[in-house]
Amino acid sequence: MDWLGWLGWLGAGDHEIGRQVLQRGVAAIAVVAFWSTLNQFRPLLGEHGLLPVPQLVRATGGRLRGPSLFRWGYTDRRLVAVATIGIALGASVVLGLPQLGPPWVPLLVFLAIWLLYLSIVVVGQTFYGFGWEMLLCEALFTVAFLGSVHEPPPLLILIAVWWLVFRLEFGAGMIKIRGGREWRDLTALMFHHETQPMPGPFSRQAHLLPPWFHRLEVVGNHVAQLAVPFLLFVPGPVASAAAAVIVLTQFWLILTGNFAWLNWITVVLAASAITDSAWHWTIPAIPADLGVEAATTPLWWAIVVLVASGLFLVLAWAPLRNLCSNHQLMNASFNRFMLGNAYGAFGTVTKRRIEYVVEGTDATDPDDPEAHWREYEFKGKPGDVRAVPRQWAPYHLRLDWLMWFLPLGRRWEPWFERFLLRLLEADAATLRLIAHDPFGGERPRWVRVLAYRYRFATHAEFRATRARWVRTLEGEIVPPASLRE
Repeated sequence: MDWLGWLGWLGAGDHEIGRQVLQRGVAAIAVVAFWSTLNQFRPLLGEHGLLPVPQLVRATGGRLRGPSLFRWGYTDRRLVAVATIGIALGASVVLGLPQLGPPWVPLLVFLAIWLLYLSIVVVGQTFYGFGWEMLLCEALFTVAFLGSVHEPPPLLILIAVWWLVFRLEFGAGMIKIRGGREWRDLTALMFHHETQPMPGPFSRQAHLLPPWFHRLEVVGNHVAQLAVPFLLFVPGPVASAAAAVIVLTQFWLILTGNFAWLNWITVVLAASAITDSAWHWTIPAIPADLGVEAATTPLWWAIVVLVASGLFLVLAWAPLRNLCSNHQLMNASFNRFMLGNAYGAFGTVTKRRIEYVVEGTDATDPDDPEAHWREYEFKGKPGDVRAVPRQWAPYHLRLDWLMWFLPLGRRWEPWFERFLLRLLEADAATLRLIAHDPFGGERPRWVRVLAYRYRFATHAEFRATRARWVRTLEGEIVPPASLRE
């Protein structure tokens, strides 16, 4: 018997494209996340990393803040195995292979990916302390219950996805309204394109747009985050139009910045609210009847969907209460499994961009006026004033992001001291995290850290100097240090 058909309100036959976008899109983001982990985790958090996970496991006695496969012990080889399996499973979903089987196959595949990535995030410490990490975990778990191509997409699970988008967008909007005055007086985006953590190739052009445009940007942001998310739950073309607005605003953020996979996964999640009919109306080549016809849904799967929906309903209480609180938390998890989280970002906007520039020298006396100091170049963090910022998202450069946070109050952290030590040792794994080692793999005798004020060059300044940034020395943060010190 078609139990989802019998309980007609459980099936969403007009959202087959949405299900495909969700399953393949979230899996693709997971592949990127595991690839980022494979490339960066070991020098940052591995056995000889800046914040070694084995030390964390020993210090906690394996009692970590959430379930992790590493609670019984960490090795770099195990990390590689976890990330590699995650990539393989994610790629299989992108290819659509598990979706061809019965619904328990994609369910188990997604739950496996969720557990693998959750295992990494739980031990990732500050390098995995970003909102989009828990967002990916929650998305993987939620999408696991969408079933296969043989049953109509479960409406209750799609509603859970839309509730996730609502929390993501409305939570970010409320954080801004309750946050800095710049969001209320419409001046926030006169600064944000310049001071955001990792500018992209078009960030300077966006920053140099006239003030009236930036005010319009803020108004558009408030509408997209505070009003439009409510429309996701209105059936028919209204929800499709609301999803389209969210998707378009996210593409503007993708174009003007580098926020890892935050904007990309928001696009994927929001696009699930666009009906097949709306896709067909927009692109006639897309068939309007992709939904499952006369499908037979097992009773056990209908029960699984109902139980999962009940779980999502219970998990909704904590973030809902947080949204209504005057002390709203941003990017917070209320349980060990990183489900039913609170989201939000940039409640206040930094007005001045301060960059820590790391330099080294092979001079015997670092105080010698003739000492030649050479600058280490990072992959995404601004350094060379003539360089065009690269587009890295959805890939996540974790070291570069944490370097942005240091001048905002985290001036000195253990991982940063160890990073300078690794530069003095010319550690090959650490040097692969940056774009350019000015010593070609050789050890410098001294390193130091200077603070510079960075701002985008005006059109006139760029024509005169061909420099995209103008920087001014603010002071010395770390005086010359050697291995002996």
